[in-house]
Formats: sequence, structure tokens, C-alpha cells
Amino acid sequence: MTVAVIDDLRAAFLTGSLSDDQLAALVAAGHELQFNFDDPLFQEGVPADHLWILLEGQIELSRRSGNQTVVLMTMATPGQWAGGLTAWAEASVDTGYRATGRAASDGRAFLVPSAELGRLVGEWLPFGKHMIMGVYQTVRSIDATARQRESLVALGTMAAGLAHEINNPAAASLRSVDALRATCDEMLASLVDLAEHSITAEQFIELDRLRRELDDRSIADTSSIAAMDREEVIGTWLEEHGVKQAWQLAADFASAGADRAWLETVDAVVGSERVASSLRWASTTISAATLLSELTEALNRIAALVQSAKSYSQMDRAALQTFDIHEGIDSTLVMLAAKLEGIAVERAFAADLPPIEAYASELNQVWTNLIDNAKDAMEGHGSLRIATRRDGDCVVVDVTDSGSGIPPEVETHIFEPFFTTKDVGKGTGLGLDITRRIVVDHHGGEIAFDSVPGKTTATVRLPLRR
Repeated sequence: MTVAVIDDLRAAFLTGSLSDDQLAALVAAGHELQFNFDDPLFQEGVPADHLWILLEGQIELSRRSGNQTVVLMTMATPGQWAGGLTAWAEASVDTGYRATGRAASDGRAFLVPSAELGRLVGEWLPFGKHMIMGVYQTVRSIDATARQRESLVALGTMAAGLAHEINNPAAASLRSVDALRATCDEMLASLVDLAEHSITAEQFIELDRLRRELDDRSIADTSSIAAMDREEVIGTWLEEHGVKQAWQLAADFASAGADRAWLETVDAVVGSERVASSLRWASTTISAATLLSELTEALNRIAALVQSAKSYSQMDRAALQTFDIHEGIDSTLVMLAAKLEGIAVERAFAADLPPIEAYASELNQVWTNLIDNAKDAMEGHGSLRIATRRDGDCVVVDVTDSGSGIPPEVETHIFEPFFTTKDVGKGTGLGLDITRRIVVDHHGGEIAFDSVPGKTTATVRLPLRR
């Protein structure tokens, strides 16, 4: 057996120049593997911990591209090889098999563990090993640096979007606080004025009842014309009764549902000498309630944005988790809201979609890349539709934009690292490469594009259980 393998290796172009001692050491380090037609041999993305040297037969190499399997080539010449990448670096996704190997016929291969391959090359040709490791690791370093830059660009985009979204409610909160402070000062001043006019406890209690009565009133006609008519009636009445800032108070009372009859009732309860102070106090309570509602709404908006940011980044959560995929899509849309201004966003989420087991933060990066690309394709104007559905044991997410589409000559390259159609400085060409790695390599899913002018759909298919 050993003699036959040595003869096969001596005849192969890859190992034919090795000395007898080197061939013997190589054979001692590895082993022969016989395979039959259609046997799976090695898997794309799995750490390449063996060097495969073909001795006899054929091995078909294929890769996943979207939802299709594409045959790259067929190894048919003795000495052709695959794998062995962990001989030059630690096992990781970057040192995985570059393709899936399946037997295209009966045959034989010689397998050398990557660790042994590195040791033997180091003994036979130390300079050559250092060169291989240097070149390989330099390429990996450049690739990693570019990916880190892509991540930092995405992080900067998210931070800018979050700052833009928080700015409006934060500014509204500050305005409401300032207005509330002035309103409270006015409220206290009106109470002092009432005390100086010796309002009785019974009169104040009845005044407070009338104020609270406005809370339960409904306005039949909410149109702007009807509101102006109400303000006109109330403002005229207030002026006739010597109330200062009559038209400012008229707007507050009109929005609260007050009318002339309500004002006449207040006048009858407190008396003409106290009606101005009484109405100013009532108006400040209405203003304070309105400002508190605005402040609550603004703070709730900020809290929701913070929650969306936490959901997007998956802070304080396990890496692999079971979660509702809609939550991640929604949080991504919130983070990208500033960039999506001018674009109509439609959510078509399946109500019965089950939770999925996945890396939530990684999938959020997928939605970010797809939505950002869709936005660029539409040049800031158009419609974006995100739909989800269940298909057997998978969850399917469709991201459809109304952009110009992907040209046929570009579509075959969209998943290639560093390939981009964007202007210099506007893209690294890694967004879809990262997306493919996350969906296909990390989650065992599929991603594909279907594009015609005016409609491009990115379809992501993910298994319910990783």
C-alpha cells in the first residue's frame, strides 16, 4: 500500500519533485482515502484541516451562490489539491475550504493533516514556509482591515441616524420644560391673585370642578374653521370682561372645548371681580396638562429610540438566541430613518411568523446592508417593501426596492469582495460579501437577487433552527 501511494505521489505533478525521503515523510504524515461516486468529501466554510491530493478519479468543486449551487471546476488530474489552509493560520472562517468537494467518480485521494503539512514544509523549505505564511496572513490582514472599516462606516451611519432621530424629541422636551416653567409661574401668580380677591373654599372647589369638566368634553367639529370661530367667541367674551391676554387664553379654552355658556357659569360662580384671575388659573392648568403630554410623548420617543438602539446592537443579550425577526427589522428601520427620508417604507410582516434561532446582531447587519443598498439604488426617492413569510422550516425575508435594477453584467459579481458600483469613497464593496457570509456561512441560509428595472428583490432564506 505504501509503495503504491509513493508511486502515485511520485507521478503527480504536485509532489513529483520531492526526494524519496520527503515522499516517505509525506506518506508517513498522511493517509490514503478511497471514495465512491457522489460521496461528500469536504464542505465549504469548514476549517480546512487537511490537504487533499487527488491520486485517481474526479472531485467536483462547487460553491453556494444565492439559492443555487454553482460548479466551479472538476479536479481530474493527479496532483491537483484542495484545502490545507490551516497550515498557515489558525482555524477560522477565513481558513475554511473555499468550495464543497463531492466525488464525481470512484477514486482515491491522499490526505495530509494541515498541521503536519506546515511542519513538513517548514523542515523542507523554511524560507518558503515563511513566505507562504507572510503572504497569506498579509492578505487576511488587509481583508480584515477593510471589513473593520466597513463596520466602522456602518457604526458611524447608525450613530448619525440615532443622533438625528433623538435630536427632534430632545429639542421638543427642552421647549416643553421651558414653557412648563413659565406656565407654573403664571399658575402660582394667578393663585396669589385669587387669594388677594378673597375667593372662598366653596367657590374654588366649584371652579376646579368646572375646570375638570373640560377634560371630559368632546369637540364635535375639529376643523380649523370651527376652531377659529370658537376662539372668536371666547376672545370677544374675555375682552368684554376685562381679561388680560384675552386672545392667548381664548386659544387654550377653545382647544379644551370651552364655550360661552361655560364662561358664563364660571362668572356666576366666582363673581365678576374674580373671573379674570379664575380664568387665568384655569388656562394655566390646561396649558400645563398639554405641555406634560407633549413632554411625555417626547420622552417616550427617546426611550423607544434607545430601546431600538439596544435591540439593534443586541446589548446585554446572548449572541445566539431565539427571537422575533421582526424586532430586528424594525430596529434597523429606526436606525436608518434619517437616510430613508423621501422613501415610502411598507412592512408586510407575516402575523404567524415563528421565532428564529440565530445571531440577532449579525442579522441586523444584513438588514442594514440590504436596506442601505436599496436606498442608494433609489437615489433617495421611491418605495421600499419588506415582507416576511414562512416557507417550511425556513423564514423568508424579501427586501424590494423601486430602483433602476441590477445590470446583468453586474449581478454575477455582487457577492465578490471589494466589488462595488459606487463612486470612490462611497463604498468598500464588502457589504454584500459580509451579508453573504452571515446568511450562508454563519446561518446555513441562502440569499439571492431578482432584478428588473423598477423592481429589485433581495430574498434571504434562514432556517428556523441554526
